[in-house]
Order: sequence, then C-alpha cells, then structure tokens
Amino acid sequence: MSFLKRKSGSEADPLIGKPGSFGIHRYLQGSANLFEENRLLKFAILGLFGITAVLGAEIYSSDQNRRTVIVPFGAGGDLYVTGTKPSVGYMSAMTRNVVALAGTYSAYSADQQFQALLGIAHPSAYNAMRDSLNAILDELADNPTLSIATYIRGDQPVTWTNTEITVPVEKVRVIGGVIRKFRGNLRIGYAIENGRFWLTHLIEDKFDGENR
Repeated sequence: MSFLKRKSGSEADPLIGKPGSFGIHRYLQGSANLFEENRLLKFAILGLFGITAVLGAEIYSSDQNRRTVIVPFGAGGDLYVTGTKPSVGYMSAMTRNVVALAGTYSAYSADQQFQALLGIAHPSAYNAMRDSLNAILDELADNPTLSIATYIRGDQPVTWTNTEITVPVEKVRVIGGVIRKFRGNLRIGYAIENGRFWLTHLIEDKFDGENR
C-alpha cells in the first residue's frame, strides 16, 4: 500500500525527486512552446488579413467591371455602362438628349426643359448650372418672342474624353422676326458615377454668328 501511495504522490508532482534545474528547463520549454503558439497565431491573423484584402480587391474589380444596361423607352442600340465606362451608343444618346434640352427652347418650354437638365446636374455643379439656366429664363421673360434651335452638325465629328463631350453645333436664334445663325462647339461636362450620367457643366465655345 505504501508503494502505491508513493507512486500516486509522484504522479501528482512530477518534480519530486528531480534536480532544481529540471523545473527551470520545463518552464523554459513551456515558455518556448507558448511563444511558438503566439507566433503561429500572429501568422494566422496576418493570413486572414491578406485573404480579406484579396477578396476586397476582387469585389471592387468585379464592381468596376459590372455592366449596367440602360434602355430608355423607345430607344435602341447598345446603351450600357461598364463600371465608369459608357458605351458609344449610350454617349451618343445622352449627347442628343442634352443638346435638345439645353439648345432648343422657347419662353413656353424652357422652364420644364431646364428642370430636366437640373435633374441630372451633379451635386457639385448644381448651383452654378441653376444660376446659368435662370439667367436664360430671365432673358426669355424680357423677350417672350425669343426662341432658340440648336442642331448637331453632320460635317464635324462629336468627340469626347472621360470628362467632357465636344459637340459641333449650329444655333438658330429668332427674336422679333430677326434670325441669327451661330456655329461653334457645345462642351458638355459629365461624370459617370455608379452607372449614372451626371452633368458637370455646359459651355458654348468658339461661336461666331451672322445676321439674316
């Protein structure tokens, strides 16, 4: 019985009968194992961060390459936006719409058309565009017989960059029976954000005119 008791006591305390250095060795070995586990944990956390970054980049890339198909009522052709890149058909359709709204109007139609333009004005450009269009409305109020018609010229190409469309146009201004024609460029500033077309500016550039 005493033999069993001694054995049970030695299992309860493995340091009994061992030199003092044995305890130090076990402590150092345990510390080394704990350090190794912490290092592995750090590697695992860094690995998770790396995987998260890669997945985030993949999701962002997928979102940028996602195609948004936009087909207005009665329209045809390839009208779509891939990320922030619109199709040629989409740009052509938007150019015609903006020229019609901004370039052909009278005292009776201008207010409604200009409200439609302000509906696609970029928030950063809204106030400036509103003030510019209100100035035209004031001119129309003073001259109710004034009317403007603007046509895209067929002898010059429409060109665009990532931020601006340059449209060669001919403008016909009629007031009190007097007709004047102007030729120049209408510069349409734009931005594509989340598949949506925004106006950033409308500028008439290099216009010359003649009396008739």
